[in-house]
Amino acid sequence: MVRRVITEDYSAKSFNRPEWKKLLTEYKKKGRSSPALILFTKWDRFSRKTADAYNMIALLNDYGIEPRAIEQPLDLSVPESKVILAIYLAAPEVENDRRSLNVISGMRRARKEGIYMGVAPFGYRNKIDEIRGKHIGIYAKEAVLVRWIFEELAKDRYNSEQIFKMAQNRGFPKSKAQFWRLIQNPVYCGKIFIHAFKNEAASVVPALHTPIITEALYNEVQRVLRERARKPHAPKPKVVSHSMLPLRGFLICPSCGRTLTGSASLGRNKSYSYHYYHCRNKCQVRYKAFDLNAAFEDHLAKMKLKSWAMPLFQKAIVQTYKAETRAVRQIQGQMVIDVKDLNEKIGKARNLFISGELEPEDFKMFKADNEHKIKLLEEQLSTYRHSKYNLDNFLSQVMENLCHISYLYKYGSAEQKRKIVCFIYPEKFIFDGTTRPKAKVSKPLEILYHFA
Repeated sequence: MVRRVITEDYSAKSFNRPEWKKLLTEYKKKGRSSPALILFTKWDRFSRKTADAYNMIALLNDYGIEPRAIEQPLDLSVPESKVILAIYLAAPEVENDRRSLNVISGMRRARKEGIYMGVAPFGYRNKIDEIRGKHIGIYAKEAVLVRWIFEELAKDRYNSEQIFKMAQNRGFPKSKAQFWRLIQNPVYCGKIFIHAFKNEAASVVPALHTPIITEALYNEVQRVLRERARKPHAPKPKVVSHSMLPLRGFLICPSCGRTLTGSASLGRNKSYSYHYYHCRNKCQVRYKAFDLNAAFEDHLAKMKLKSWAMPLFQKAIVQTYKAETRAVRQIQGQMVIDVKDLNEKIGKARNLFISGELEPEDFKMFKADNEHKIKLLEEQLSTYRHSKYNLDNFLSQVMENLCHISYLYKYGSAEQKRKIVCFIYPEKFIFDGTTRPKAKVSKPLEILYHFA
């Protein structure tokens, strides 16, 4: 008599299956009052792992239960039956291993041909078309952020933690671990990394998909990351600092050469805090933050743009603007092409439907799917069009800022102030408030500005 029928849609690669675990727990409680047989269709439905299968058979025998396959019956009381059982149990595992090797071989072959396998990384989307088949294509909205991340890392102004936080503020939705994988992934420069396998060494091959960044930019970021790994204690200024300590992380101690930090101490009545830049070492270097900040603002006020530099700056800004927006225009152009291709596909499908070669339901599904893709692309294009800058207004604003850096610094946020300091001084500097900062000025600014 069959007491119970259990159906379960889980792989037999392990016994970690919900219904099986429930059944086993129940039999463990019942002990010898459990049923005499467990029936299943074939031995590969029982388990596809030889060792696990033998362990489970032994456990069931302890409970007084005999496992039996309906389509592959065996009398396990006959010793010779164990030979046949071994074949029945080993065959599924051999089949799994062979299939696994074939899949690995096929995926490695595809990667060697430059095809990205798996779910598309951030900045790309999985696509499929009649010409290229399955591939990954640039997702414009995310690609702009990926490019910005690499460009900021290449500048080597802020540490990776700070750039990760800045990226989050710009809409980066991934975790810190995923951020680290992103900045080390050669996919973004049009390369695919192939892991070592058996006697084959690891390698990097050119990919078929469109890169988001150049190979030179990717290599520069990897160089910066390697340099930081060699000097793990070398401090980098933070993007955000206390509003009273905008120079924290940029100043060098004139006595010991270490980076000055900053902190606040309460006054006598404990109702007001006094901020200081000071050294962590025993050299006792200490500056009042209010006085040093004011002295630095006075120093910036003496920076004057040379008269002949104005047209040169304008030309450079226009060139930079065009270069920065070229990639965006290329992405927009590709999106327009994608929309056109999708419309053509719908047109071809419509012709097949009219001629009777395509079923109504198939045409309806195909049309709905492609119209959804077109809608997404058009929404992205619309976003780009709305965010398009007017070059004249952009140029006017930038020139105004360049001519009045001290004003921009004085009334800017703590984050803006720190960006301006990085813009002027690419390296940390000594400054006590009585003389000019002892610092290496950015080469272009040294040429284009008068420094009193």
